[in-house]
Amino acid sequence: MTQAQTQYVTDIDLALTMTDEGRGRPALVLHGGGGPATVAAISAHLGKTMRVLTPTHPGWNGTPRPERLDGIDDLASLYLRHLAAQGLRDVLVVGSSIGGWLAAEMASRDDAGLIGGLVLINAVGVDIEGEPITDFFSLDPRGIAEHCYFDPDRFYVDPASVPPERAALQRGNIATLKVLAGDRMYDPTLLARLRNVHAPTLVLWGEADRIVTPGYGLAFASGFPNARFEIVPRAGHLPQLEQPDATFALIDGFRAEAGMAG
Repeated sequence: MTQAQTQYVTDIDLALTMTDEGRGRPALVLHGGGGPATVAAISAHLGKTMRVLTPTHPGWNGTPRPERLDGIDDLASLYLRHLAAQGLRDVLVVGSSIGGWLAAEMASRDDAGLIGGLVLINAVGVDIEGEPITDFFSLDPRGIAEHCYFDPDRFYVDPASVPPERAALQRGNIATLKVLAGDRMYDPTLLARLRNVHAPTLVLWGEADRIVTPGYGLAFASGFPNARFEIVPRAGHLPQLEQPDATFALIDGFRAEAGMAG
């Protein structure tokens, strides 16, 4: 059974909220703007054969975020320090949306060789000419559903039906997302730095994503020296929610090829 644990990171005086489940080779699963619920199924799947750490990024779901933690680069350094402090190596890092950006940023900074493999799922974070990232912050709830899902009617939630406490958390999450990711949702230096990432990498993309298109994903994957690009049919920005079986099959196949099956 998954239990939430608080891990203490002393160098920035910050308590991290993190689930820790399963046994075996370590994995770190990083959520995007929608919060940890969007990657819970990935963590549960990997937790059958791996030890899986799933943090709630500081500032999401009401967790504390110190003002000094104001960029994806800061968060990447924080999680690398945490992996090192826990004595974890050969870690599989899986990231969705801005979590994919965070995973790529971590790998580009991993001087200690802590990361053994990467899975990026419809990640943002790089600047691709001719493939702009949709301005997420300009979209209303219906627009978000239309841009994020192959089947928007299945996932659209009328804001009027959301309880006030949950709506307040969602507003806080969006505010934190804007602070950490900025309006553009990319780092203009990251794409060039990916050439130094030699860990095997799988880049997964929902074919119907209108936040970042498959063309953006292919260009993102091309920035790594050792990456494979795979499309998930009938899925959008969160293929792990719309097509979990297909998504998990691709991740499991990659793990087997990379020697990270468990």
